[in-house]
Amino acid sequence: MNGTLLWVDDEIELLKAYVIFLEKKEYEVVTATNGQDALDLCRERSFDLVFLDENMPGLSGLETLSRMKEISPTTPIVMVTKSEEENIMDQAIGSKIADYLIKPVNPNQIYLTLKKHLHKREIEAEVTNTGYQQMFSKIGMQINDSYTLDDWKEVYKRLVFWELELSDTGSEMSEMLRMQKAEANGEFAKFVKKNYLRWVQSPEDRPLMSPDIFKRMVFPLLNEGEKVFLVVFDNFRYDQWREISKELADDFTFDEQMCLSILPTATQYARNAIFSGLMPMQIAEMFPSLWVDEDEEEGKNLNEEPLIRTQFERYRRKNTFSYSKLNSSADSERLVERFRNLMGNDLNVLVINFIDMLSHARTESRMVRELASDERAYRSITASWFHNSPVRDLFKELAKTDAHIIVTTDHGSIRVNNPIKVIGDKNTNTNLRYKLGKNLSYNPKQVFELKAPKAASLPSPNISTTYIFAQNDDFFAYPNNYNYYVNYYKNTFQHGGISLEEMLVPLVTMKSKRRG
Repeated sequence: MNGTLLWVDDEIELLKAYVIFLEKKEYEVVTATNGQDALDLCRERSFDLVFLDENMPGLSGLETLSRMKEISPTTPIVMVTKSEEENIMDQAIGSKIADYLIKPVNPNQIYLTLKKHLHKREIEAEVTNTGYQQMFSKIGMQINDSYTLDDWKEVYKRLVFWELELSDTGSEMSEMLRMQKAEANGEFAKFVKKNYLRWVQSPEDRPLMSPDIFKRMVFPLLNEGEKVFLVVFDNFRYDQWREISKELADDFTFDEQMCLSILPTATQYARNAIFSGLMPMQIAEMFPSLWVDEDEEEGKNLNEEPLIRTQFERYRRKNTFSYSKLNSSADSERLVERFRNLMGNDLNVLVINFIDMLSHARTESRMVRELASDERAYRSITASWFHNSPVRDLFKELAKTDAHIIVTTDHGSIRVNNPIKVIGDKNTNTNLRYKLGKNLSYNPKQVFELKAPKAASLPSPNISTTYIFAQNDDFFAYPNNYNYYVNYYKNTFQHGGISLEEMLVPLVTMKSKRRG
């Protein structure tokens, strides 16, 4: 049986051919000749879909529709009418009908309506599965043939596209995609290890990286006299951007790019690099009072506004700017209240910390881990937060302006599952995706190691400091209390290492559609 239908029409005898057609298609069809009988039937049993005539004696179709919604608010109702009056259509649509058919209808119209409202999910899943199966080999070849960062950006975009498509349909192909994504991350890690030092040492020839955002994206717009808002979501992945972009698509046009986060893919390094326009070692050498070493207790991202100022001064820029960090809804609400004041600045920098807080809460709270059990749920919570947050109101205000909005992040995160052992002294940092220290013990085949941090423009707290970075979905675990440590951190979202999710981050320039 494909479903149970209720058809309500005062001339139901004239529709017997349609009923027979639907019964041959394996639908059970229950009929009623008036609104009151239809309501009684709805109280007695449930239906998968209702066809409802608009023009009936007694209770009209619109009155029946309203009462039927009270009895069974989730049942799709299709209004069938001879009338094409705009007023009736508006009332029906305003009452949240599923569809609207004009008499005389034909069997194919009815069957299409059923497919659209009862079988859409199965049809979409079948088509999506077939589409991904057809693309599987092509993506595999694309992974093997990726020799530039632009190639890898295209691979990652394609993987995220199919991840979103398959997750929307609950497809069984998701496991195959997960394995292909793991393969891509393995090859991407090899690519990064081969090229990273060259990128760091050749600023003029490298792809766009964290320290280049102001110079290559922000300053050119300011030079043209444009107002700019730089919105930095902490710990924000490309797939999460794809989710919240759906909320913004009616109000903004997008110029979508990707930026390469520096290593370590952590706030202390990557975000400070964005705001200073410098690599971490350069910050530590040029502005030692603004750099905080790993072993110091001080917060690692407290000097962002001064770092922006140093970059403006280095380039002898006279632009006015503001800096705001939004750690809570109250912070966002206050910013929306004084939004008009921001328009007096050439540049406004906004740092939004919710997603990073969500990532940490997921690690530390069993309840949050249940709510964000996988990537699909993690994206869903991000989208739900954005929809209901005052940050959404901030973007509504931005849509009323002519400003250019640049949305980006310092780094992304990856869900880790594979522990690898590392031993360090008491001064070794606690991050699960990168370690630095002078007495690290590890398997060099499992990591990207930098025994000469200076070559990667990273500070060295000690002469013999070594940095190591996790790859794929690995995370570092200590031999002491190994099982407890692994069980606690397995299947958590972490950052600091090398993966597509952590390093290839959104960099999107937006303009209001309303203001041209």
